Amino acid sequence: MFWKKNKKNSKKTKDDKNIKIRAYSKKGGFIKSLERQGGITTSASYGGKGVRELQLRMELLVDQVLSTHRSVFEPAKQLAAYALVEQDRFLSSIEKISLTSVELAYNFCQFAPKSLQVVDEEHWEHWIITLLEVYDKRGVNGAINSMKNVEGYVQSITHAPACVTLQEVSRILESFVIGLSGRKLDIECGELFYTDTESIRLPELSTTFSRREDNFTFYKAMTVHQWAQSWFGTWRINVDALVKIYKDPERALSLFHKLETIRLDACIGLELPGIARSMKSLCSTVNHQILSKHWQRAIEKLSETDATVQDTIFFLETVYKEENVPEDKIYQGCLNPRATWKTIQLRAEREKDALKEKLAELRREIESDPSQLNLENESIEENNKEGFSIQETENDILPDSYKIELLYDDKPVEAPEDVQQLLKSILQDFGEIPDEYLEAAGHGIYDDVTENENDAKTAVVDQDNEVYLYDEWDHSRLKYRKSWCQLKELDVRPVHDDFVNKTLRKHRGLLKQLHRTFEALREDNKRIKHQPNGDDIDLDAMIDAYIDTKIGFEVSQNLFIKSRKIDRNIAVMFMIDMSGSTTGWVNEMEREALVLLCESLEILGDRYAIYGFSGVTHERCELYKIKEFNELYSDEVKARISGIQPQDYTRMGAAIRHLTKLLHQVEARTKLLITLSDGRPDDQDGYRGPNGIEDTRRAIIEAKYLGIHPFCITIDKEAMEYLQHMYGAVNFAVIHQVDKLPYKVSDIYRRITA
Repeated sequence: MFWKKNKKNSKKTKDDKNIKIRAYSKKGGFIKSLERQGGITTSASYGGKGVRELQLRMELLVDQVLSTHRSVFEPAKQLAAYALVEQDRFLSSIEKISLTSVELAYNFCQFAPKSLQVVDEEHWEHWIITLLEVYDKRGVNGAINSMKNVEGYVQSITHAPACVTLQEVSRILESFVIGLSGRKLDIECGELFYTDTESIRLPELSTTFSRREDNFTFYKAMTVHQWAQSWFGTWRINVDALVKIYKDPERALSLFHKLETIRLDACIGLELPGIARSMKSLCSTVNHQILSKHWQRAIEKLSETDATVQDTIFFLETVYKEENVPEDKIYQGCLNPRATWKTIQLRAEREKDALKEKLAELRREIESDPSQLNLENESIEENNKEGFSIQETENDILPDSYKIELLYDDKPVEAPEDVQQLLKSILQDFGEIPDEYLEAAGHGIYDDVTENENDAKTAVVDQDNEVYLYDEWDHSRLKYRKSWCQLKELDVRPVHDDFVNKTLRKHRGLLKQLHRTFEALREDNKRIKHQPNGDDIDLDAMIDAYIDTKIGFEVSQNLFIKSRKIDRNIAVMFMIDMSGSTTGWVNEMEREALVLLCESLEILGDRYAIYGFSGVTHERCELYKIKEFNELYSDEVKARISGIQPQDYTRMGAAIRHLTKLLHQVEARTKLLITLSDGRPDDQDGYRGPNGIEDTRRAIIEAKYLGIHPFCITIDKEAMEYLQHMYGAVNFAVIHQVDKLPYKVSDIYRRITA
């Protein structure tokens, strides 16, 4: 450290002392240092900490995001005016928030001191938890808005127990929407509530009514109204383009929404009369007589069951200049036409490409088996002129009262479930299936791509891989963070070298031993006693029969032993740690262990899959496909094993949940999930210590609930401290020497499956 000195007496200046204190504070000992630096801290009123000490405490907690433009001096100055107990409460909250997000903790320092005046000690902890839950769903900006709206939180407490929060009813509403027709809609929190046809945004809390039941009904009414927009065709037109043709687009949008609400209410009344009555009870009675004849005519026509969005467009033009307009319904929310139309267009392109690919697959199946079309003595070439088409049949459940049936060359085809879902979604968006959507993708579309172009395409595909969302257990709040982890499945880049052959040569003696062991395990027979016939006499049964004879009982005829081969109906998923800590020798030993294990399992005949896992933060959890259940142990799989390389961190919970889902889909009597790792769960965004361990433990419990048996093999010398808590007393094994890993893994597998 460089020290400035006074030119006259070469003594350290007051600023130099502050630098020393700050440097010392970063080492974690700032309290004692402050006590030794007399005269620097300014005592606060009520016996609290001074400004400088508060500033240093805050800086220690949010140091990662501080800069020349970012300071916590002003918040420290405000906090110095409070009593010691309130200061400590505030500082402990910063520390708790920083475990989730340092950026959020810094903003908490800036915005929250005034909250000490508003939120009392009884509700303070709940407010902090609420902020963290908002952060989980809406990120830093959403949580900052919640901090600013601390008065809204206090209002929700004031209205309790009548208040209903979205947090407590979101799962109920999601289940409710699933029960309605149409595509799945996620329930999210938003300052404005509207739908973009893929999610429904609702307010954070409802305090509108004095009864809790009415506030819950209010949430249901908002949800149903926004669902109805997607289901009954509000968004089958470009609303943004429509309102822009008017002189005042905002007024046109407002009137369009009023008219559509009238139409949608009529549709809901027909389809869901019970909910429609509840929605009506939330609104004040409107006297239609005071409205103009144009509005009365519009209300009359749009209340008919056959009205469409085209009728709404027609009446928008007739009522645009009318000054007297109906009141908005309390549950109608708002429209966001630009964002919604963008979402629809992106989905339309995505579903168009997906449908073309699915139809191409279906066409290939039909060409290989023309009997699906019931063609008699006719070749597929002679009949394949029209391609795919659809046929409309009446159905009262679907919008527009018809359903679609897929045809190929004018003959019905049984469409797979995924094709049916795509057709339903497209029909919901457009009210029809456009002809260009039914053109199957051509053959060999990528056959002529060069090697460099192929590499580029692979990179693009990797970016566009499907993202899976998984909950994560928050140990500090004892709640799940909903859809917190974003996980992608990636392919391991294969390396075609001599690694597998070298491993087999290196361990040829062990390999012979493993072959003998696993062959014996495969051929093991189970001896079943007390059989009417069999390969050997059951001595115990003969003795029982002799005794029965002596005492005059009837003698049993089941006096033999029958040998029967054990039915090894086992499916095993191997989860391989590919974190950065496996660099070097550990990575090599892992790969060697996998080679020996695969060679052994090929003899045994058990079904198995292998996936690696790693990632960086909850926003980038990664699973690397090495071998799937339906893949053979081919040269390609061997090359992937050779290509296993260390990546980033060890976030285990999301990986376990995803592999549990894959394993649960496999039909097998015994299902095993075996983890091969070199250490405890860890990630840079606070997923370490109790947070990582408890989430992993929770994921393991979820797997056990589905009938899957987790087991962990580790080389971590400190594993006994946490593995027993995570996996249970007997569901793990610790290997103390890394070089013994290839020897031990196959032996452990033999023991747990015998």
